[in-house]
Amino acid sequence: MGIAIGFDNEKYLTMQSEKIKERIGTFGGKLYLEFGGKLFDDYHASRVLPGFKPDSKINMLAQLKDQAEIVIVINAADIEKNKVRADLGITYDADVLRLIDAFRGYGLYVGSVCLTRFAGQPGAVAYQKKLESLGMKVYRHYTIEGYPSNIPLIVSDDGFGKNEYIETTRSLVVVTAPGPGSGKMATCLSQLYHEYKRGIKAGYAKYETFPIWNIPLKHPVNLAYEAATADLNDINMIDPFHLEAYGETTINYNRDVEIFPVLSATFEKIMGHCPYKSPTDMGVNMAGYGIVDDEIVKKAACQEIIRRYYNTMCQKVQGNADDGQILKIELLMKQAGITVDDRPVVSAAKVKAEMTSGPAAAIQLPDGQIITGKTSDLLGATSAMLLNALKTLAGLDDEVKLISPETIDPIQKLKVDYLGSHNPRLHTDEILLALSICAATDDRAKAAIEQLKNIKGSEVHSSVILSQVDMNTLRKIGVNLTCEPVYQTRKMYHS
Repeated sequence: MGIAIGFDNEKYLTMQSEKIKERIGTFGGKLYLEFGGKLFDDYHASRVLPGFKPDSKINMLAQLKDQAEIVIVINAADIEKNKVRADLGITYDADVLRLIDAFRGYGLYVGSVCLTRFAGQPGAVAYQKKLESLGMKVYRHYTIEGYPSNIPLIVSDDGFGKNEYIETTRSLVVVTAPGPGSGKMATCLSQLYHEYKRGIKAGYAKYETFPIWNIPLKHPVNLAYEAATADLNDINMIDPFHLEAYGETTINYNRDVEIFPVLSATFEKIMGHCPYKSPTDMGVNMAGYGIVDDEIVKKAACQEIIRRYYNTMCQKVQGNADDGQILKIELLMKQAGITVDDRPVVSAAKVKAEMTSGPAAAIQLPDGQIITGKTSDLLGATSAMLLNALKTLAGLDDEVKLISPETIDPIQKLKVDYLGSHNPRLHTDEILLALSICAATDDRAKAAIEQLKNIKGSEVHSSVILSQVDMNTLRKIGVNLTCEPVYQTRKMYHS
């Protein structure tokens, strides 16, 4: 039994591609297409819309590679504070480099990087030098006082006019970023202003997956988007402009609604009129039409809200989130009618921890089975859990020793005696390496390691915050991890 599918990816891509081509034709000359969410590796979408493939958007864009170029936008303040992309565990500035390589791997042209809200931050200055040393063009955009409400100032030489003009050469300019709040829309609007000053005809459209405009406001998928952007305080809302213009209820979010007067005023300066009557009009999102089983999608989205709650609780312990973000997600959970008890692996991990008086972990396999693991002298809890899960999937008895103590002992000796580790227990990456070595001579170990691909999509919960090593390994395996917001020890430093 695999993961239940609630989203038709092929139908979505077909409709989405047609919609974007239609919008390009509307403006004729040049189109700035803002890509919201993740253009590459959109794991949030794949979690809340089971069936959505993380690389869907990039594959679609690759079909337009001859006429497209990419501008990557990053907020200078995010560089300065080393903001981390939660789903990959890397900083935004590092992710820009990863994205450039990834886009180039698809044959797409990355024209430049734009530093938004630039205010001389030392980290941003150093980052610009690094990019330029690698041959990348870098531009600076600045904070505009009164943005987004002071339209006369914004749409002037003292507003957008102060931003550096990004030189582009293709008819389709895709503006994307490592994450939300990077300033993609402001970059597009600034470019429209500069194009107008140069007598170049240009248009703008937005490709934002969430919130989905044609499903209910309080649909779990839309609530999950609010949970994902709790640090930005995004609020889903009915689009008042669309309701007034067409008498139809559609869903958007506060930042787009707030910025729409700026967009409208910008277009009026460029074209003499605004081609859009609402924020919904300017979007090209067909994701709602790809939902083929609403119940499956609702359940998946509810699980994502709970995961976001736990992740934010852990971030607070680590000093990267505040009570306001937690309270917001708690409210979203109430609106969705869910509690942490709706995540089965949570209680399973807690019960195991209480029984063993030590850290424990639980995994729910795609078929619904829940397997646990406890801490021992040889293994960490997640390592034990992973081995137990692989044995279950391979049809092996629980008593089977896939890795003998004689194999583990030299690894522990290497860690403690030669690499300076104080923890002799094997992490998940180490246990997988040991299992792979054993698989060369043991058919049972081989059968177990071959089941690793069937772990993908499983749910995991740990009774303590895991080490970064374990988090990274579980992420690579493709499981959805949550942790109780406590550390195993009271030490000040945790690696």
